[in-house]
Amino acid sequence: MAGAKVAIIGGSGVYQLPGLSGLVGRTVETPYGEVELWEGEGPDGVPLVFLNRHGRAHRIPPHRVNYRANLWAVKALGCHRVVATGAVGSLHRALVPGWLVLVDQFLDFTKARPATFFEGGEGGVIHTDVTDPYCATLRRHLAEAAQALGFPYWERGTYVATEGPRFESRAEIEAFRRLGGDVVGMTGVPEVVLARELGLCYATVALVTNLAAGLSANPLTHEEVLQVMAEHAERVNRLFWQALPALAGAWECPSCPPPPAGG
Repeated sequence: MAGAKVAIIGGSGVYQLPGLSGLVGRTVETPYGEVELWEGEGPDGVPLVFLNRHGRAHRIPPHRVNYRANLWAVKALGCHRVVATGAVGSLHRALVPGWLVLVDQFLDFTKARPATFFEGGEGGVIHTDVTDPYCATLRRHLAEAAQALGFPYWERGTYVATEGPRFESRAEIEAFRRLGGDVVGMTGVPEVVLARELGLCYATVALVTNLAAGLSANPLTHEEVLQVMAEHAERVNRLFWQALPALAGAWECPSCPPPPAGG
C-alpha cells in the first residue's frame, strides 16, 4: 500500500515500535544538533520514522529534550504527519490510568525551553497561529482506531505542560483543574508549537499513567509512571497499527495551515 511517510515520537515507556520492519538507524544533522532516529516500514510497506524523545535508556529529562532538533530532523526526512506519545497525569478522578486522551488544546507552564524557530533578526518577527494546535484530521483517524479497538479514550482534552523534572504540587494541580486542564505532562510543549511552525500535521496520544498530585492517596514516583506505561504500551502500539492506513492515506489537511513565512 505504501503511502505518506509518518513519524512516531515515543515518550516515556515507548522506546521502540514492535512490528516496524527493515529498521535502519539514521543520524540527522540539524542547525540545533544531531538527532538519532530509525526508519523502517509498517504493515503494507508504509514508510515510518521512529524517534525516541528521551534517548537511549531514558537519559534525557523533559526540560533537556532538544525539541527543535527533533522536529527539524523529522521534517528533513520527509515526514509531514507526526504522532507523538506522552505519559500524563489525570486531573479527573474518572479519567483513570490506562485511558487514552487525544488532546486538542494546551496550557503552557514551561519556563526555560527554546520554544520557537523564529528568533528575529533578518527573518523578521513572526507570530504563529495556534488557535487549534493539534491536527484535527490525525486526531479523527486516531479516534476511529481507538473506537474500532474498543479502547477507553477521550476524543479531546486540554494538556497542561509543566517544566519538570519535578512533579507538580497539590496547589498547582488544583489551579490547573480550575483553568480547565484535563491532563498534565512535561513534554507536550514546545513540541506541538514547533510542529506548527514547520507546517506539520501533529497529534498527541496521551496515556494516563496516574492521578495527579492531591488526587492520589500515594506520593508520585517516576517508577510508577514507567510501570503503568509498560503495562499499556501494547495498547498504544495497536492503536498506531490500526490507524496507520488512514494516517498514511491520501488526504489534504484542512485544519493545519502551512508554515509561516520564514518557516
